[in-house]
Amino acid sequence: MDAELRTLAGWGRTAPSTARVMVPSNVTEVREALRDVDERGVIARGLGRAYGDPAQNAGGLVLDITGLNRIHSIDADAATVDTDAGVSLDTLMRRLLPFGLWLPVLPGTRQVTVGGAISADIHGKAHHVEGSFCEHVQSMDLVTADGEVHTLTPDGPEAELFWATAGGMGLTGVVVRATLQLNRVETAYFLVDTDQIDNLDDLMAKQSVDDEKYLESVSWFDSTTTGPHLGRGTLTRANHATLDDLPGKLKANPLKFDAPQLVTIPNIVPPGMLNKYTARIFNELWYRKSPTRQGAVQNITMFLHPLDVMGEWNRLYGPHGFLQYQYVIPFGREDAVKQSVRMIAESGHVSALNVLKRFGAGNRAPLSFPAPGWTLAVDMPAKRGLGDLCTALDELVLAAGGRLYLAKESRTTAEAVQRMYPRIDEWRKVRAAVDPHGIFVSDMARRLRLT
Repeated sequence: MDAELRTLAGWGRTAPSTARVMVPSNVTEVREALRDVDERGVIARGLGRAYGDPAQNAGGLVLDITGLNRIHSIDADAATVDTDAGVSLDTLMRRLLPFGLWLPVLPGTRQVTVGGAISADIHGKAHHVEGSFCEHVQSMDLVTADGEVHTLTPDGPEAELFWATAGGMGLTGVVVRATLQLNRVETAYFLVDTDQIDNLDDLMAKQSVDDEKYLESVSWFDSTTTGPHLGRGTLTRANHATLDDLPGKLKANPLKFDAPQLVTIPNIVPPGMLNKYTARIFNELWYRKSPTRQGAVQNITMFLHPLDVMGEWNRLYGPHGFLQYQYVIPFGREDAVKQSVRMIAESGHVSALNVLKRFGAGNRAPLSFPAPGWTLAVDMPAKRGLGDLCTALDELVLAAGGRLYLAKESRTTAEAVQRMYPRIDEWRKVRAAVDPHGIFVSDMARRLRLT
């Protein structure tokens, strides 16, 4: 298996680095690759949708797991799938829907591998009901630093290693295979209720009412308005549509996977396209396009993954890239959420893709991000002064008892992460036991001194 020198970046395109990249096609090749790791170490990489640098390894080795691309079996009776870790959630959905099966946890894009979903313990709009991705992993196969393959389960003899791998950002080993528990659905559509709400206080109050009646719940908020209309937005909540909910023309093929990619953004967008003027226009249009409406039937792309219709949409931010800032702040600190929105709106830094959700209970993984509270995410173009804003937001998040999402993080400090993740030393102990020489390492791990 040959290595190719490549320059890699996260989805934010802000901190590229060069590494040797191998594409193993089976577990044997993964094990062989681990025998030849030098002092710069190795990290696994999927489809590169982490926003920062957790799937980069400057001067070292990167294993591109997309070569592990077999779906081994689908058990429609048990509602499970046995799949390689390099299979994307998009591919899985296309294969599962004809059986009336559904992945319980889907993030804002389907262009994520199963291995990446485990390593980041991803979440979606259904977290308050379904939890995060690893809560639906029945078992996973992990190749550790010594080349051994461990079959891990949530409550098995190596449960600590299972939960250290969940959200562990690839630093315990290479996930090569997993068995996932699935949900059953009658259709591939959602029945959607939308409320247009004039300010952040009312938006959060409305979102806190009756959320348990909906499987999926999310708010978009306007990041440019201030004053009495600060954080105005749209609250969108949905349940899976049943066959009886569909109009006649959709009943003919209720499990149709209607999720086209309509365009690929060229790599020629100049810097500065998203500025305070274009952001205000976009935020105004986005707010106006979603009036209050109940019971709308929407397909997968319309409701869950509108950005997936555009390939390489991150290029819209121009050659300097962008940063996604995502935190969770505990319930009871709504004042801090409001203050953060005000800070962003008044900062001169702009964002159009603004998300606010409510998380349910967390799980046993020491580095899993979700915890009961409010999670906010904004995408801001990289430019002078953005670091100062994010540092101020870090201080607000820490004071409120919150934390940042490692899969989105690209610029905070090791000291901040140590405070945000109080169980990180517990995680380090498990990791050190299976990788005593520290061969699994990434640009993020060095930057944040995770290992």
